[in-house]
Amino acid sequence: MTLPTEQFILNIGPLHPSTHGVFRMRVTLDGEIIQDVEPVFGYLHRGLEKLCEKHTYKQNIPLTDRLDYVSAINNNWPYVMAVEQLAGIQVPQRAEYLRVIMGELQRIASHLLAVGSLMNDMGIFYTAFMYMFREREKIIDLLEMVTGQRLLYNYMRFGGVSMDIPTEFLPALASFLKVMPGFLDEYDSMLADNEILLSRTKGIGVLSAEAAINASTSGPMLRGSGVKWDIRKTAPYSVYDKFEFEVPIGSSGDCYDRYRVRMEEMRQSLRIIQQAVVLLPAGNEKQPVPLRLRPAKGETYAQIEAPRGILGCYLVSDGTEKPYRCHFRAPAFINLTVLRNLLIGQKLADAIIIFGSIDLSMGEVDR
Repeated sequence: MTLPTEQFILNIGPLHPSTHGVFRMRVTLDGEIIQDVEPVFGYLHRGLEKLCEKHTYKQNIPLTDRLDYVSAINNNWPYVMAVEQLAGIQVPQRAEYLRVIMGELQRIASHLLAVGSLMNDMGIFYTAFMYMFREREKIIDLLEMVTGQRLLYNYMRFGGVSMDIPTEFLPALASFLKVMPGFLDEYDSMLADNEILLSRTKGIGVLSAEAAINASTSGPMLRGSGVKWDIRKTAPYSVYDKFEFEVPIGSSGDCYDRYRVRMEEMRQSLRIIQQAVVLLPAGNEKQPVPLRLRPAKGETYAQIEAPRGILGCYLVSDGTEKPYRCHFRAPAFINLTVLRNLLIGQKLADAIIIFGSIDLSMGEVDR
């Protein structure tokens, strides 16, 4: 016997942590089955790209930290690269290696928070989350040692980085690199056969490779669907062509694959950092650059492989000390576009898991 049902609309969010910040889903339900989803954002009202056109090139660097506050250093990178391309600024080799070390540390910290939050979302309460937060704190300590900050680092500069590493940094980093693989093994021992994890992620939120490509997704979202595309390999920037590392991919494109890709990417980031420490050259950490920089008229685009995917910066210079136009290709925003298709036909209980598997930073979405 089939019971007659009536569709109804349920608002989910904005709240934290179940929708990861200022985001609301307007969900149309038939019983527990999702029939339609309207993503609603705009609660931050940041206007960051417009703010960049009102400040000098250098004054804009701290603003990029706030794009994705979970991986602030990575958000400095494409912006300073774009300005360097416009102004013809050469970056010393030491600075390039320092950028890689800090960027990969930030990637691990971001993935730890992403995976830990996902475990919390699905009901594996606090244990995995707090373990991963514990190791994230070790990374934050390292970044604070270099920059003096724990969240928004304002680290990169045109022609290099803001400051060289202190003498105590490399020994502390070596200690972290020694113990972190063991902690990743510990996470796997807790989660690999966890019944809750497997039942809540296997076959849930499947994104096919074709759909992932057509939506222009990137990062773990794309690689979780089996597409081996990482611009650190396919279009190397900085000194990534000097390192040996693998690009983890999934096979099914479900929530489980996206989780596994992030876990394996942390191991690959450790490989990159270890090589960068060995190859770290002597020399200056930055080139002298005029405070009131005025790049020649023109336009450029620079991109990096950020923790959430391809993060790009498009700049137009009119020859003044302020950008005429500044636009960011925000991977979190683009990855969000597949949410509706992933949720339709799924149960309401799975909506938060699917949303969490995308790993969004709403500061980057609502910029």
